[in-house]
Amino acid sequence: MADDEKDRPTANIDWALASSLGRRLARPGPKVTRYTMEQARTELADAAVRAEGPVRDVTRLADGLPVPAARVLDRSGWIEAAAASMPAMLDGRAGDEGSGEKGGTGIAGKLAGTQAAGLLAFLSGAILGQYDPFSPDPQTGEPGVLMLVAPNIIGVERQIRAVPSDFRLWVCLHEVTHRVQFSANPWLSGYMQDNVELLTGGEGEPMTEMLSRITETLRSGKPRENGILGLMQLVQTPEQADAFDRMLALGTLLEGHADHVMDAVGPAYVPTVESIRASFEQRRNRPQNPIQRLIRALIGMDAKMAQYVRGKAFVDAVVGQVGMDAFNTIWTGPHTMPTTAEIAEPDAWIQRVL
Repeated sequence: MADDEKDRPTANIDWALASSLGRRLARPGPKVTRYTMEQARTELADAAVRAEGPVRDVTRLADGLPVPAARVLDRSGWIEAAAASMPAMLDGRAGDEGSGEKGGTGIAGKLAGTQAAGLLAFLSGAILGQYDPFSPDPQTGEPGVLMLVAPNIIGVERQIRAVPSDFRLWVCLHEVTHRVQFSANPWLSGYMQDNVELLTGGEGEPMTEMLSRITETLRSGKPRENGILGLMQLVQTPEQADAFDRMLALGTLLEGHADHVMDAVGPAYVPTVESIRASFEQRRNRPQNPIQRLIRALIGMDAKMAQYVRGKAFVDAVVGQVGMDAFNTIWTGPHTMPTTAEIAEPDAWIQRVL
């Protein structure tokens, strides 16, 4: 193995093992008939296309760009896709799904692959949808894939007793907004990749050690400040701390913008949107057992939930004051991205940028 391969964060992770083991560890989804699942797949694929127009109208982004088809997956399919996309995100190159070539095959690589498998298995039961800006679309070959996890969407719509067609479109409005964000602003994926590289590379610890530390923290159950485990534990140097801050601000902006758009579009296209929103928020905040709370905090899911709230408040405030066209200045480049401090003080961003 060449020296540059040793330095790459994914070089010591057996992603093929992570994929295969993660699929075996994943819990089965809700019981559905073949007909119900096929019907859900068809409706989700259609909803992802129908959501694009209203999202573009509200955001005023991506006008005229093609509308690629979404990938509607089961939990195993999502794990396979996620494991394949990690080399693309961490190393700046796309891996082949199911390939063992993009990762370590030694003892360290298999250990890290086993640890990654556990995280993928847990997440596979929680993800409703995801836009992956790094992996190539299987149909077009262009970077960027919108994935929808059908069994999880069916499971949630049953839990909150939502009208299935309304809930599926509602989910797609959020995820399609992410696709629009990245397709209209191609620099975003490179910006994200550069900061991920700083977080996982440089003089920081190897990815295998990061995963080992995550696993050890999970076992110990030790609390961390603000309940944010996982990402905060990866910060090792001042440069990595800055990269983490930029990633946190970016994630908060992207999620808050998607929630803002979803609420702006929802009433006109989703008849039961108020009921869905109320039930979904109640589900987000419901009590969980200690193990679930620890895992969610460890991998950053609790921090992500907070991002929706802070980010939406920021976008609501800025759009309310200056309108969507002026708000879209935010997508100009890294220098117009809000800082974490500006997320809490929207007027500060308006004064600095506008």
